[in-house]
Amino acid sequence: MRKEIIVNVSLGETRAAVLEDGLLVELYVERENSERIVGNIYKGRVENVLPGMQAAFVDIGLERNAFLYVDDALAYRNAERDMDEPLEKPSFRNITDLLKSGQHIMVQVTKEPMGTKGARVVTHVSIPGRYLVYMPTVDYIGISRRIVDEQERARLKALAKKIRPKGTGLIVRTVAEGKDEKDLAEDCRFLESVWATIQQKAKKGSPPALLYKDHDLIYRLVRDIFDADVDKFVIDNKTEYLRTLELLSSISPHLRSRVFLYHGSMPLFESYGAEAQIESVLQRKVWLKSGGYLVIDRTEALTSIDVNTGRYVGTTNLADTVLHTNLEAATEIARQLRLRDIGGIIILDFIDMESKEDERRVLERLEAEIKRDKTKTHVLGFTSLGLVEMTRKKVRQDLGDFLHRECPCCQGTGRVLSEATVALRAQREILRMSRTHSAEAFLIEVHPSVAGLLIGTGGANLRQLEESTGKTLYVRGRQDLHVEEILFAAMGSKEDVGALAMPVKEGQVLELTVDEPHMSNPRDGIGRLEGYVIDIDGAGNRVGQRLMVEVTKVYRTYAKGRVVAGQAL
Repeated sequence: MRKEIIVNVSLGETRAAVLEDGLLVELYVERENSERIVGNIYKGRVENVLPGMQAAFVDIGLERNAFLYVDDALAYRNAERDMDEPLEKPSFRNITDLLKSGQHIMVQVTKEPMGTKGARVVTHVSIPGRYLVYMPTVDYIGISRRIVDEQERARLKALAKKIRPKGTGLIVRTVAEGKDEKDLAEDCRFLESVWATIQQKAKKGSPPALLYKDHDLIYRLVRDIFDADVDKFVIDNKTEYLRTLELLSSISPHLRSRVFLYHGSMPLFESYGAEAQIESVLQRKVWLKSGGYLVIDRTEALTSIDVNTGRYVGTTNLADTVLHTNLEAATEIARQLRLRDIGGIIILDFIDMESKEDERRVLERLEAEIKRDKTKTHVLGFTSLGLVEMTRKKVRQDLGDFLHRECPCCQGTGRVLSEATVALRAQREILRMSRTHSAEAFLIEVHPSVAGLLIGTGGANLRQLEESTGKTLYVRGRQDLHVEEILFAAMGSKEDVGALAMPVKEGQVLELTVDEPHMSNPRDGIGRLEGYVIDIDGAGNRVGQRLMVEVTKVYRTYAKGRVVAGQAL
């Protein structure tokens, strides 16, 4: 099986796709304005201790307090054990014996805030390196379950015991297979120094305070995913390409030859067929090659996946038709769980099978495909109702929640792409069009809320996009457009497109509402005409008022105006 990682670095967003034989199986998205907090370590303050829930809420500086369960608040001290052996917990203690309101405590985030729930935190700190995970509060040795050779497991366990600091714990990661003592010892020393720095910060800082932040997406890809099983690591940004080579020089020099800078004229994700596959991830219905399909529905409590034969009629044997569809569905379900990063309780409704042997074959296929998934997953088997129950560890929002926002029209019963997602999609479309059309200028029409993001504060985003494309770009907001629509309304010379693009003219009088004071000059007010900004002289103290405004000067991304004397409505 050929495995590739492709990384697209664009304005405000980094996307990474993992492909297996050209099929998209994992997708990671990181944006400048969205903070990933899983793995972060904080010095927090206990706000509430709830004996009835055996839990506490901890202020770590986020919008909502973090949740700390009693089992996660105990500082376990276990004898050395293998990861496959159960963790021995001390006798139960009441949460009030462990924590008090106002107490300062160091915690690490294990689950991001989801919906109305705050982040989940633990007191057992773990710091990941390339080959090891350092656990300063737990006394044991762990070996990755993915290392199956018993001799290699024994060798790595002996090395870990030798190099670890006394009283601390180490987990040996899969990528450490075959590595010598020097590699592991260097990684351990580095992680020790990180922990020492965290402790120093904890002594000096007042809660809530961030003590440690995990690295960005590209660093995590190199550290956690890029191993000997990956044939190619392709990236379309020279700066990040050079940084990736520099990272590999210190942690995995033998993988440098597998890193490539993309030079193609077509966008990277389109070239590898990933863009079209991403579009299908956002759909509720997933078609199978045979003509059958899956229907994926999410609720607050669980995710259900229904299997249907659809257009597939099979042979004259109904049992064979059902088995073929269910086997294909099992393979696709395992892929969709990884790709969408679905976690929690998952219920699978396969097409009913009369044969227990057929049920066994479907479960075996599902379990075999799930072995590729690094996220902990358990298949519990068929229930008496003929449904398959399974669980998958939930760490962060699934991909659909990240890329979507609730529709303001239907209040969450339907979904549309968020303005940020549409604006970034529009950027990619503009970059693509600039490569295939020779026109000097483009006029792009989008919903006003998208236009504001595409233009950016003071036109900053638009200027960056023009530098990248070498084109003159005009963006016009249209209230009648759906939030997901992107229209290229005109292409041609700067003069011709510019004449069409400007929504106002000098001397024109408009009726506008003052939305807000000007950010850098609060004396002035800001009004908008379908996303186009008009800076109204002296109207900063008239927010909310409807005014008659005369346009005095017109620019590409905004206009200047003045209030017509005595014209407040």
